[in-house]
Amino acid sequence: MNLRQLIAELPRFPWWSTALTLRERFREDRLGISASSLTFTTIIALVPLFTVVLAVFTAFPMFGKMQSSLQAWLVQSLIPESISRQVLGYMTQFAGKASRLGFAGLGALMLTAFALVLTIDRTLNAIWRVRRPRPLAQRVLVYWAVMTLGPLLLAASLSITSYLLSASRGLVASVPGGLGLLLDIGEFALLVAALTALYRYVPNTPVRGTHALAGGLFGAVGIEIAKQLLASYLKLVPTYSAVYGAFATLPILLVWIYMGWSIVLLGAVVTAYLPSLLAGARRRSTAHGWQFQLALEALQKLEAARATARRGFTMRELADAMEVDPLQLDPVLETLVQLDWIGRLNEVDDEDHTRFVILADVQSTALEPLMRHLLLPSSEATEKLWKGGQLSSLYLKDVL
Repeated sequence: MNLRQLIAELPRFPWWSTALTLRERFREDRLGISASSLTFTTIIALVPLFTVVLAVFTAFPMFGKMQSSLQAWLVQSLIPESISRQVLGYMTQFAGKASRLGFAGLGALMLTAFALVLTIDRTLNAIWRVRRPRPLAQRVLVYWAVMTLGPLLLAASLSITSYLLSASRGLVASVPGGLGLLLDIGEFALLVAALTALYRYVPNTPVRGTHALAGGLFGAVGIEIAKQLLASYLKLVPTYSAVYGAFATLPILLVWIYMGWSIVLLGAVVTAYLPSLLAGARRRSTAHGWQFQLALEALQKLEAARATARRGFTMRELADAMEVDPLQLDPVLETLVQLDWIGRLNEVDDEDHTRFVILADVQSTALEPLMRHLLLPSSEATEKLWKGGQLSSLYLKDVL
């Protein structure tokens, strides 16, 4: 699907299904906890990342005139205006002190910066259900290139419109009409491009460019709306300033970073689930035992396919037959693989063509291991239920 087709699909886009998917994934994938982890890591890594940006500008004098303007523009574009000035001042002060550290201190700071990008990598791969992330050395090289070349490429692209940038930030007497709006559009486009690249290249799985663009648009619009809402709230209800005084910048920054990461992760969910959303309605989680139900249905399908020529199904074929999303089915199939109840046939080195076949003997395989994994874990509270309910006497033949 190209960009024109995606735009044509917007009037028929399943907005309600998307909202339900976002709510379901945010709860079941614990994206709130992931956003909290990313918020903590971001606070720790903020100064090292800013130090790298300053070091890049210092190393290239041709960008020296744009350095202060670009720093202010970046902070004001990503942070609500009510705290951007304080944040910029603090970050510049901390980065200046960090530049005087020794090799050991700078090494520790860089490790915290890498911790942030590795956390982002792990979180996004979890959303896409990627089981094999890129090798650590490859990830480190890629992210090091992003951290060093990113600011340089950004400065090079913005140097073309340096007059526009300086005029809009009050460095000249007047701003020609429409230039401010043009710069705002440029800021929004850069944010969309950054999120699109994040969703397209970070997950270690193929992601269509149009799907990544849709997620980038969702994330960029969400961040802009959240920024305006937070700014309005702080203006109407100055609770943080009244309670925390001069220290109010820190809790406001924490709230904003958490909101930002939550929106970025929801944009990743939109990107990952967009193929299924565009394909039509899919069944959704109905109860606590949803994964156990999916496991039984998958085993039923695979048992029926045992007598056919192909012996099994790919994940996409199973998901279509069961009318569920492949990303919902993936952890269930992984559990069945770990139990050695099903296996993978890799005729070609491609996940999309990997077939799943049933290995378990339905006549002699007890259902208990699957129930303990997906339905009723073993504990002191459930011990009498397992014994009195005779759950251990059930076999696959009783439920397939």
